[in-house]
Amino acid sequence: MRCPFCGHDDTQVKDSRPTEDNSAIRRRRFCPACGSRFTTFERVQLRELTVVKKSGARAAFDRDKLTRSLDLALRKRPIEPERIERMVNGIVRRLESSGESDIPSSVIGELVMDGLANLDPVAYVRFASVYRNFREAKDFGEFVGSLGAGERDDDK
Repeated sequence: MRCPFCGHDDTQVKDSRPTEDNSAIRRRRFCPACGSRFTTFERVQLRELTVVKKSGARAAFDRDKLTRSLDLALRKRPIEPERIERMVNGIVRRLESSGESDIPSSVIGELVMDGLANLDPVAYVRFASVYRNFREAKDFGEFVGSLGAGERDDDK
């Protein structure tokens, strides 16, 4: 593993342990060249996933991009990082176990929407505003109104 600080190719593993949800191995590393310490995570990857965007463009699936999108929607919300990580792991597992290598971006968006709907209603609306491309305040109102209508139907 290359040192992220000095670029030295040979770093030493000082400690390895599974993450809390056993989805990865956390390795604490040390660089003998510069003395820096850093942490890496090792995860199982079942297959290479390719995201097929609406335009037809293709890009490699990026777990970190998914995490950044969720972090943005959940910014300043009282959600523990472990719950976000579990959500990301669940989405990635569902994508990898789907049997498909090419995943439409809409499928990923819907999985995120489903996860956020169960995790935090404010983050759900934030993400939906970008994902569904709200252009005006009335778009927010209609979306939030539809959420309220769905909840009222469940209460009957």
